[in-house]
Amino acid sequence: QVQLVESGGGLVQAGGSLRLSCAASGRTFSSYTRGWFRQAPGKEREFVAAIRWGDGRTYYGDSVKGRFTISRDNAKNTVYLQMNSLKPEDTAVYYCAARGSGTVVTVRGGYDYWGQGTQVTVSS
Repeated sequence: QVQLVESGGGLVQAGGSLRLSCAASGRTFSSYTRGWFRQAPGKEREFVAAIRWGDGRTYYGDSVKGRFTISRDNAKNTVYLQMNSLKPEDTAVYYCAARGSGTVVTVRGGYDYWGQGTQVTVSS
């Protein structure tokens, strides 16, 4: 099993920034992918970003490209999501996810492990 714990959510004004963290513990994989999804009330869970742990290649959803940056700290087994130029439509619960494969996917069903979620609220 992999345990994922998110932190860093909160309330911010439009145009502001937040950084989310996701620390992993438990089972390790020879290659795997870490990602971020978000879910707003009444909407489907949406892919935000992913990083392939082995080579650090990153992937982003269209709605966050150019504003969000995913990164990793190998020593801490932690992934970060730096969110800049936040908009009210970014308001959601943000979930950290992991899958035991280096093949990056952008669908919810492709991830085996999930954190508990952290709320991000952007006021206008």
